[in-house]
Amino acid sequence: MLPFDFGIKDIIDIFLVALMLYYIYRLMKESRSLNVFIGIMVFVLIWLFVSQVLEMRLLGTILDKLVSVGVIALIVLFQDEIRKFLYSLGAHQRFKALSRFFTSKKKEPQEDKETIMPIVMACMTMSKSKVGALIVIERGAPLDDIIETGDRINANINQRLIENIFFKNSPLHDGAMIVSKKRIAAAGCILPVSHNLDIPKELGLRHRAALGMSQESDAICIIVSEETGRISVAIKGEFGLRLSAEELEAVLAKEMSA
Repeated sequence: MLPFDFGIKDIIDIFLVALMLYYIYRLMKESRSLNVFIGIMVFVLIWLFVSQVLEMRLLGTILDKLVSVGVIALIVLFQDEIRKFLYSLGAHQRFKALSRFFTSKKKEPQEDKETIMPIVMACMTMSKSKVGALIVIERGAPLDDIIETGDRINANINQRLIENIFFKNSPLHDGAMIVSKKRIAAAGCILPVSHNLDIPKELGLRHRAALGMSQESDAICIIVSEETGRISVAIKGEFGLRLSAEELEAVLAKEMSA
């Protein structure tokens, strides 16, 4: 009988597999595909049991073929979830710190303030008038695909222009406004909607779209509620609700300099 050899490498191996399964579980749960994930795990366990334990050659060979084809099918079926996983991996703080080592000089605070203040002032004005708005500020991840869904503007960031875009009779007021490279790139853009079931029911479609955008990119999403006039932000899949002008300015200053 062979001795049972179990070392530190095996512990690390088990830990990494458990960690990978945990992150896959979280992604499937957020995308409402948890039952599919459970079904896949059951199939994998059956495949391992048939091919490794029972050593059934014919059935094992058939399941092997199904697994090899199924991997490609899963990549096509869950391409959004895979993209999100890879993005979240690259957006991790330690990897971002490594990328900053190769980037150019740090931005001056004054440059960010010229971008922030018109947005904050416009949000406060729209909040008082209960004008709904959804503003997305691009950071590291390019939003070219989102910009293409709306109408290109390519204008300087201006308080009056922002207010006119979201004016109730404006044809662009229902979509999102994208700020890219310190300019208003486009308006009337369509954002991916989050299917997170934990979002409070009193939050509307703008909040769901903002959360979905923040889950798929590192963008800062600002929401002005049409019903209550409250200002919120969505960053990295989390909400900051009921912000004052000072709090909004502080959040933008912190996040845009990060």
